[in-house]
Amino acid sequence: MDFAATTEQRRMIAGARRFASGLGRLGEGLDESEFNKAGWEACAQYGVLGWLTPQEYGGAGLDPLSAALSLEALGAGCADNGLLFAVNNHLFACTTYLLDHGTPEQRSEWLPALASGSVIGAHALTEVTAGSDVLSMRTVARRVGDRFVIDGRKTYISNGPVAGLFVVFARTDEGAPGQASISAFLVPSTQSGVTVRPLTKMGLGGTPMGEVTFEDCAVPATSLLGEPGGAYQMFQTGLVWERGFMFATQVGALERLLDEMVAHCNERRQFGRTIGSNQSVAHRIADHKVRVETSKLLLHKIAWKVKAGHLAIEEACMLKLWVSEALKSISLDLLQLRGAAGFLAGAPAERQVRDSLAATIYGGTSEIQRSTIAAMSGLVVSGAAS
Repeated sequence: MDFAATTEQRRMIAGARRFASGLGRLGEGLDESEFNKAGWEACAQYGVLGWLTPQEYGGAGLDPLSAALSLEALGAGCADNGLLFAVNNHLFACTTYLLDHGTPEQRSEWLPALASGSVIGAHALTEVTAGSDVLSMRTVARRVGDRFVIDGRKTYISNGPVAGLFVVFARTDEGAPGQASISAFLVPSTQSGVTVRPLTKMGLGGTPMGEVTFEDCAVPATSLLGEPGGAYQMFQTGLVWERGFMFATQVGALERLLDEMVAHCNERRQFGRTIGSNQSVAHRIADHKVRVETSKLLLHKIAWKVKAGHLAIEEACMLKLWVSEALKSISLDLLQLRGAAGFLAGAPAERQVRDSLAATIYGGTSEIQRSTIAAMSGLVVSGAAS
């Protein structure tokens, strides 16, 4: 495995980091429930939303390693976690499904709009009773002539209130074995029978979340994404994108937060010396440095495997677990080291802690990741299917 960046990749990394450094200012003054439209449009103009999309559909067609390195640089330069979360959901919970499973007609219809950012993508899978436990979903799609009629309610859908396209998972054959009863559909938000109710969350401002209801929502059979009954396997392979590449920006964030911590500890003086000279502080920094470097290695390995055509589900679960827990740890340490100043409502350290807590939940909780990793290691573990 060779992870050495090429000259072109180094140029892309530097450019992405410079671009990202100005993104945070575009969200200043927004209420935390508001969508950062200016930031989104900047990402679209720079080409971020089309990094994965082939050039024939208006994108850049980056290979997986180049995309991972660019996203890592984006996270290293941009402190607007909510904006990056919206971008990640658009790319890895919608665009990649079309790239991997869309028909030529579906790709032609949707990929150019997704790459330009004129349509925002969202992933409508989660329900009150079904998240990682996909087979517990209750949303159904009944075949009626040349259409499917979808009925059900999805919740905690990131980008939901601003989405123009949903990748919707629903049961299409109650008589089929569990995994073969789930299908996926491309449903525009303007489709009759679709309603969205915004939800309020504690962090990741800039990424609106909503509850999406489908009531007698009739879509043409051509809206079916992939094969009938094939969505469960589609979801499983999609986890590499969702749990692996979606965390590339968080790997960059770890590096950014470590740099911030080092700078603060070198500047802040107490009792006649910098706080970084205290061994208890220095050891925290050393531990976070190890987490940053191991995160990078695992991310780059995943990208290399995907580029080579290999599955990397286990590695993606490990990266998701490791990076999300590391992000929470470094965020709490930053707040602790800033003391009362970090604890003020609205302070950067306080917002970072709230944002970091979500990382151990979305895309499958840390508990789910551990169960899945244990099962893939050969241990018989209940509830480790996804």
